[in-house]
Amino acid sequence: MLKRIVLSLVSLQTSICNLRFLHNQVFFYGKILDTKTRVCPSRYLGTDIEDSRKENMRTVDSLYRLCVNIKKIRQLKAWVLFKDVAFVEETAQILKDMGANEVTVANIFESCPEAFLQTPAEINSQRTLWHTVCPNDEQLVKIIEKFPDSFFCYKAAANQKDNIEYFQELGLSNKIISRLLTSSPQIFCNSVASNKQIITELEQNYLCLGGKQTNFRTWLMKLLSQDPFILSKTSLSVKRNLKFFQSLGFSNEDVLKLLSKLKGVIFDLNREHMEAGILFLKTIFECREEELKHLIMKCPGLLCYSVPTLENRIKCMLNEGISVSQIKDCPNVLELTPQIIQFRIQKIKLSGHDIKNKNLEILQGTKKDFEANYGKLHVKKERPMFNPVSPLHVEE
Repeated sequence: MLKRIVLSLVSLQTSICNLRFLHNQVFFYGKILDTKTRVCPSRYLGTDIEDSRKENMRTVDSLYRLCVNIKKIRQLKAWVLFKDVAFVEETAQILKDMGANEVTVANIFESCPEAFLQTPAEINSQRTLWHTVCPNDEQLVKIIEKFPDSFFCYKAAANQKDNIEYFQELGLSNKIISRLLTSSPQIFCNSVASNKQIITELEQNYLCLGGKQTNFRTWLMKLLSQDPFILSKTSLSVKRNLKFFQSLGFSNEDVLKLLSKLKGVIFDLNREHMEAGILFLKTIFECREEELKHLIMKCPGLLCYSVPTLENRIKCMLNEGISVSQIKDCPNVLELTPQIIQFRIQKIKLSGHDIKNKNLEILQGTKKDFEANYGKLHVKKERPMFNPVSPLHVEE
């Protein structure tokens, strides 16, 4: 009996010890780990949670030696650091040969890490290509630092070369072509035939609208400098929207002016949206066809806004005490957001002026324009014009 009791006690003690042992252990992704042991997460989680790939340490070390901010690259485009092949030192040397200092090289790598994934042959090929419009290496380095993606990330050497030659044949200056290369490198990746088709359509429409052949190149240079992406539009959209304006009763001369003022945006406008916007403006301003055309010529940007947007802006101004007739006399204020309108009106009110029944030209324009107009208004109030004829009140 005593023996049986002793054996039971021993068995109970063993069970308690086992429970304590299990209490000090946890299951961790199928592995039993002692909680007293410090475990490196990457050792167990490497294949399940973290990316099993490793950064190319040769690339990282080369970037560190060039004082490049690796953290910025990891945040921007970490994938470039995992590439097995990179040309950090070679790319840096080419840029230095062109006149770039270490700071410039670091800036280029940080903003466009793909730069060091290009082979030296590819970079030298691009350098030769860009020399056709910018032969000065010092200027080219400045362009690359400002627009590295345009230089390193677009690979269509044959199309780029053909398009540069085509634009030069058209009479576009190298300065304009270099601007196009930096601001819209995509159009140089198009086939020359595609760009020729769009420009031919533009020329035909320009001449049909009364433009002179001798002025076309100048007009085209201005249009491309304002919106180079016009070459990405289809010829169908060009014809469709120009015909729409003619159907509204605009003369060829007016359509040509609209084309110049709206730049390439004119080809992105949706006909249904424009029709709805025109009907809304005609209703809210209670104007005839001629008056409506005058409004649009005065502020072509009205065609770009949807009915809800126009309605919201007009409502905002009406709430501020501005009348519909005031808006009609100065439609350009509809290009401002409600927040800007409210801020400018409040600023004028705080200076002691009332915008009611006055010309709204002081509200329109950019921030710089408004500050200039507001400054004139403030000076006019503080310093009234001296009238030399009026009698002076002098105490005797």
